[in-house]
Amino acid sequence: MKLRVAYIPEHFSTPLFFAEQQKYFQDKGLEIEFVEVLEGTGRLIKLLNEKEVDVAIGLTEGFVADLGKGNETYKIVDTYVKSPLCWSISTGIDRADITNANDLQGKKISVSRIGSGSYIMSFVLGHQLNFPSPFFSGYPIRHNFKNLRDSVNLVGEDSSEHSEAFMWEHFTSKKYYDNKEIKKIGEIYTPWPSWVVTVRKEILDSHYDDVKNFVGSINKGIKYFQANNGEAVQHIATNLDYSEADATEWLKTVTFNDSIGEASLDWESVVKKTADILKIAGVLTDDEDVISQRLENGVIKKL
Repeated sequence: MKLRVAYIPEHFSTPLFFAEQQKYFQDKGLEIEFVEVLEGTGRLIKLLNEKEVDVAIGLTEGFVADLGKGNETYKIVDTYVKSPLCWSISTGIDRADITNANDLQGKKISVSRIGSGSYIMSFVLGHQLNFPSPFFSGYPIRHNFKNLRDSVNLVGEDSSEHSEAFMWEHFTSKKYYDNKEIKKIGEIYTPWPSWVVTVRKEILDSHYDDVKNFVGSINKGIKYFQANNGEAVQHIATNLDYSEADATEWLKTVTFNDSIGEASLDWESVVKKTADILKIAGVLTDDEDVISQRLENGVIKKL
């Protein structure tokens, strides 16, 4: 069985490549085609919708928001990362007028895509800071991390392209604080486990056992990761955009789900808590019973 697996080329992808390297997928008769996605969770959803990938691994809030709005193309099958994600809030290096997140009220926040984590977390930020609604004046869509960095440094240039800030994962952003390309003005943590595995419903219906074997192979990759932290640091520093020091620090903060595919999904923390906050933030606006039913249909409690 061949599965097309979309992933974001960040440090979180390391257990997937350990599973491939150790032939855990191959041992289960699986051929994996990894599809690198630079643009984030909104792009992952688009690829699932268009049947260009079978599996996507991305941010919890993006998928829960999309399912809560009624998408029935795919399902969340389990948690991938149990720890929360630290989102750094960044602005242009020369923006003396913006020194902390409170300065962003009514300003523009650039995002990778509408519906992505960078978009959704801006609503959570605005809510936490008690900004009046609408929290921000616009959301320039910049597609990828480089364009987001560029957007906050375009002072005085094309107004449709620039913004005052954007949000992205802390350790991915840190290199660009260190080289003075952008500056950090704050951070915010997701109040939920940060990454999930999603699978197109059509694949679940027709190849359930293969999906279960795929998730079981990820479990082995996670356990290999946990037992070989030094190798993990080397992989991240060699193949991804991180220093050894940053990779080592990140390891202290991350907790992968080492019971993936074995234990029941934590509905309260992964789904209900996420959806409740998305409702408060104004991301999910339909009737509560409707949203709850959509999520019941879109999440597998135990694979």
